[in-house]
Amino acid sequence: MSAQDFLVELGTEELPPKALNTLADAFLAGIEKGLQAAGLNFETKHVYAAPRRLAVLITALETQQPDRSINLDGPPRQAAFDADGNPTQAALGFAKKCGVDLSEIDQSGPKLRYSQSIKGKPTASLLPTIVEDSLNDLPIPKRMRWAARKEEFVRPTQWLVMLLGDQVIDCTILAQKAGRDSRGHRFHHPQSVRITSPANYLADLRAAYVLADANERRELISKRTEELATLQEGTAIVPANLLDEVTALVEWPVPLVCSFEERFLEVPQEALITTMQDNQKYFCLLDAEGKLLPRFITVANIESKDPQQIVAGNEKVVRPRLTDAEFFFKQDKKQPLESFNERLRNVVFQEKLGSVYDKAERVSKLAAFIAPRIGGDAQRAARAGILSKCDLSTEMVGEFPEMQGVAGYYYALNDGEPQDVALALNEQYMPRGAGAELPTTLTGAAVAIADKLDTLVGIFGIGMLPTGSKDPYALRRAALGVLRILIDKQLDLDLNDAVAFAVNAFGSKVKAAGLADAVLEFIFDRLRARYEDEGVDVATYLSVRALKPGSALDFDQRVQAVQAFRKLPEAAALAAVNKRVSNLLGKAEGNIAATVEAKYFDNANEFSLYSAIQQADQAVQPMAAARQYSETLARLAALREPVDAFFEAVMVNAEDANVRANRYALLARLRGLFLGVADISLLG
Repeated sequence: MSAQDFLVELGTEELPPKALNTLADAFLAGIEKGLQAAGLNFETKHVYAAPRRLAVLITALETQQPDRSINLDGPPRQAAFDADGNPTQAALGFAKKCGVDLSEIDQSGPKLRYSQSIKGKPTASLLPTIVEDSLNDLPIPKRMRWAARKEEFVRPTQWLVMLLGDQVIDCTILAQKAGRDSRGHRFHHPQSVRITSPANYLADLRAAYVLADANERRELISKRTEELATLQEGTAIVPANLLDEVTALVEWPVPLVCSFEERFLEVPQEALITTMQDNQKYFCLLDAEGKLLPRFITVANIESKDPQQIVAGNEKVVRPRLTDAEFFFKQDKKQPLESFNERLRNVVFQEKLGSVYDKAERVSKLAAFIAPRIGGDAQRAARAGILSKCDLSTEMVGEFPEMQGVAGYYYALNDGEPQDVALALNEQYMPRGAGAELPTTLTGAAVAIADKLDTLVGIFGIGMLPTGSKDPYALRRAALGVLRILIDKQLDLDLNDAVAFAVNAFGSKVKAAGLADAVLEFIFDRLRARYEDEGVDVATYLSVRALKPGSALDFDQRVQAVQAFRKLPEAAALAAVNKRVSNLLGKAEGNIAATVEAKYFDNANEFSLYSAIQQADQAVQPMAAARQYSETLARLAALREPVDAFFEAVMVNAEDANVRANRYALLARLRGLFLGVADISLLG
């Protein structure tokens, strides 16, 4: 079967840069879906996207749809005809469904059957519908109309190229009649560009100053930006999302170095970087020590004969932005950071939970409670807590919301606060996402944990639990943040005590009954997903969860120990034994002796197991005290042999009540050793 390359390019006004990649990928996916549904094979697929165009190239596409047959089974013959041989509604309905008369239905088999052979159509006749359907299915939140047309798209369309080999596909889509003429760069080559063939698409546009391949533009921008930064003896900050956005803004990228006055460097560099990245789409430069250089890189969309004009224009535009940041910074520093708390008395945190200042007071007290328990300083944690929300009412954060925490850090240093107190004002928000940076100071860790626990307890306490995908107060992220700080930084905090303290701090504002248990359950449930991501079996998590450890660090140490234990050859048998013992003890209903009495033993295997348990108990006690859980379980694995021998030779439910109770006591001792780490009966 013959094959030809297929190209479709839709030309538009400038597309939304942040959505360009998504639109391009969806366009390709839609066309591929349509081709597969039509039974059309091809070799490769490519998608191209630039500010004014979306294009898809399919190589070696079959030019003729293959013939296919349809076989539909209908109702059984006895249901299709009555006793007199007349067709029933079931038969007539099946014929109607097939779009034919009943006489055309095969009635010779046990069921009615309709078979039809459908001749394949030329690919050229199928492509307009495939392309149109793909465009209609693009993820466009809000479509627009233009002029007096009824067609709708994300931006007004300007031209359409559709080629199958050398043939132009005759169609009109989104008010554009298909042809082979595209358009070049808006300024370098505003006239039309004739696409000689689908395979020459990129080359034809490159000659017209358009790099249609987004990957090529992205790589060019990245490489040239790095080269320019090196020439400036710096390193460019190139966030992936900013690089994608800049790539989507230009057709012919030309990176250029610009500068600004050094006096602006007195402003926190985070504010300068934020405004240059978010508002101007610039790449900022850092020196070898991570300090901002008074230079930045802009990416022009034109190869100017006088690039200095573009540089001067960008320097002129950025100056007011930096001046604003400088003004806000100087204004805020005219008063102590703590004074901004007065404004927060009138800012509502949550209607039922009080103001943001109320939250700061609670966080201060809770942080002071937590700090000494994780090795920190209570007074510094309390100080950081009371200052933690101050910068929310500053001019700087009002203009640059991303500066919350960071602004507080600089203002605290300006007021002479200790370094760890200042750092804590930013570290309270850490981690800001999955895998993000954790607090570096114990003061910061205490405030971060306190802030998150306060939110969890407060929101749970007024009954606003997260449901499904709705989590307006980011409680899941808060719980995960607490766990990450405690586990990854090896901080041993009993969350039972901390949560109970947080509940008491709210007083009558929350419903305290059962609140602490609900919050703790929610927090430790987050660990399940964490361990699943790490490849830890759910049963391992559940075996530790059954013991309800209050410390996240302790919980994690037990999980790691059980995970290691499961790899031992004795693990499966001991898990099964623990399950059997658990069931036996569950049915004992109090018929268990307080202590094990050797005088009731009547079997050598009972003596052997008792002796092995006593030796194991002595060995693991110091291990358990030191939380050497892996070593504990490895030592207990040696009990397999005497345990197996015991169950082979001994009838636990002996007729003599004293003997039976004594054997239950022996098994309870055995199970108690393992429960010192986890309930391994759940591993079976």
